[in-house]
Amino acid sequence: MRKISLAICAAIIWGGAAIAQDRGTLNPKPLPPLAHPEDPATPAKELFGRKTTPAHLETRTIGFYSRGCIAGAAALPVDGDAWQVMRLSRNRNWGHPALVELLENLARKVRRQGVWPGLLVGDIAQPRGGPMITGHASHQIGLDADVWLSPMPERTLTRVEREEISALNVVRPDWLDVDPAMWTPNHMGLIKAAAEEPQVERIFVNAAIKKAICRDARGDRKWLSKVRPMYGHNYHFHIRMVCPAGEASCRSQEPPPQGEGCDNTLAWWFTDEVLHPKPKPNQKPPKPITMAQLPGECRAVLNAR
Repeated sequence: MRKISLAICAAIIWGGAAIAQDRGTLNPKPLPPLAHPEDPATPAKELFGRKTTPAHLETRTIGFYSRGCIAGAAALPVDGDAWQVMRLSRNRNWGHPALVELLENLARKVRRQGVWPGLLVGDIAQPRGGPMITGHASHQIGLDADVWLSPMPERTLTRVEREEISALNVVRPDWLDVDPAMWTPNHMGLIKAAAEEPQVERIFVNAAIKKAICRDARGDRKWLSKVRPMYGHNYHFHIRMVCPAGEASCRSQEPPPQGEGCDNTLAWWFTDEVLHPKPKPNQKPPKPITMAQLPGECRAVLNAR
């Protein structure tokens, strides 16, 4: 594995020049009870965000990645032999057992092969999935996971570090390419290893990371089709898993477009309209999703013991 410089280590542990994610807290406080949780206008995120344990039902994913929930979720252990979970105060290390197994196996594989020392895992899903009060539009059915672009240190991070340090930003300030001081061949090796997993449907990365992968990947490049550019994703990459076999309530995403994705569709991400969008002062934020807009089965998940 390419040796990581002292400057990068400092950025990993203390934030440094890396773009910080929202910090967590050492003393998370429970959300106050809702005055009228039965009101049809109550945002679903307020309901699911107050569930701190999984629904003790048969495991199944319900709905689509950005509009659904999960029953019988499993927790990724906060400490593993090749991974550590970050931002513990969010309680978002829950997912489908198949995704938890995938993350554990990927972490062990890249460590064993010398590609990456171990995974720092960010958000997966809430205990019952569903919309989140803060953060993601997806991550609702336990089949999405964020993996930091910071290599796991050889020691166990403290609780304070897990809540406060920032992940490594590997993209240049102008957003046109990766930062050569931060991006390494091992980053690409990690993303390649994830994309080659048969259960992985897509990998979302910053367009600059996709550009670097298109430029530098050698040999069999079939895995590039799964790696798709997305806004943000300069300090982590997003793993999206296929719907588990036999789960009829899970809605799959359309397969990625054929080809490597290194053509004009990638060039669009570097146009002025994307990099420097004009403000839209009259644009209203979308209305939050209500329970009526989720699959009907999600109400049973929400109300289960």
